[in-house]
Amino acid sequence: MTSVVDNITVDCADPWELAKFWTQVTGRPIGEGDKQGDPEIGIVLDSGVTLLFIAVPEPKTVKNRLHLCLTPDVPREEEVDRLLKLGATLHSDHRRENGSGWAVLQDPEGNEFCVLRSAAEKA
Repeated sequence: MTSVVDNITVDCADPWELAKFWTQVTGRPIGEGDKQGDPEIGIVLDSGVTLLFIAVPEPKTVKNRLHLCLTPDVPREEEVDRLLKLGATLHSDHRRENGSGWAVLQDPEGNEFCVLRSAAEKA
């Protein structure tokens, strides 16, 4: 017996605003019927897994125990620049001179995520 991941839930202060950021990151729309002010907002990814943003009263206080790792379809440096312009911030930089490594960014509510090299860069 196995289980299938249905959604990845992100606790947040403002589900609508955070979902808007992640729609720009993923290129996927906010769920049909979801609207500003809803306590839960979803984004269905190409894989079928939903990023689900749920309003909680308490702020983020510690490092994420789980985070997303993104593989862009453009060079990593180009994607990092794009995400910074969308409102992400650079948390820590693990990129190496030889092109390996990753960049750890934070979304507008401080949730960490990594940007890896593109498939073309890994080849």
